[in-house]
Amino acid sequence: MDQTFDIVAQAITSRKSTRAFLPTPVDRALLERLLRIAGTAPSGSNIQPWTVHVLSGAARDRLSAELLAAHERREPERREYQYYPVNWREPYLGRRRKTGWGLYGTLGIARGDREASVRQHGRNYLLFGAPVVMIFTIDADLGTGSWLDYGMFLQNIMVAARGCGLHTCAQAALANYPDIVKRQLGIGSDKIIVCGMSIGYEDGSDPVNGFQPERIPLDEFVTFHQE
Repeated sequence: MDQTFDIVAQAITSRKSTRAFLPTPVDRALLERLLRIAGTAPSGSNIQPWTVHVLSGAARDRLSAELLAAHERREPERREYQYYPVNWREPYLGRRRKTGWGLYGTLGIARGDREASVRQHGRNYLLFGAPVVMIFTIDADLGTGSWLDYGMFLQNIMVAARGCGLHTCAQAALANYPDIVKRQLGIGSDKIIVCGMSIGYEDGSDPVNGFQPERIPLDEFVTFHQE
């Protein structure tokens, strides 16, 4: 039992947002295995609200190129749902800033260097060099509970990927231009683009992958009730 726990814990804690990948291809059979495992995630009444599009090769490159072009033209981003708070407040604002400054500091991007920040953001649309990207959609008429279920499905993919020596980066940015994604992949207006996920083998030589944001201590988010 302890050994099993250690294996699972290692898969969970070694997951990170990888922002530089090797071009090494990922075998389709391995991707199918990961998705079958992920599909065992719980969902209310077992409705399994997830739909996945897996892109590699020319399909991956076409989507990447069009998304990057829209970003470089500074087209307005039009995500179909509100991901972040409308009005930021503490402690969330401080955590966000600390993570952003930490990442940019690792890359040598100075605070206030808007152009460098925009270029780094554009790497989302290059998929950080990953050979595979997954695009996730949900039916537009499903409720909040199904979105919660979706998070468990996504986490299953990321943890299972670590068990196979792969790394991932979940990317809400890939939902910023839903019209492009839907047109390229033949997705109807009855679906919402939830996010994307780059997946592949980590480029361990890139310093960006050395950045790890801090996690808050247990006593900041847990209260035990005994009496």
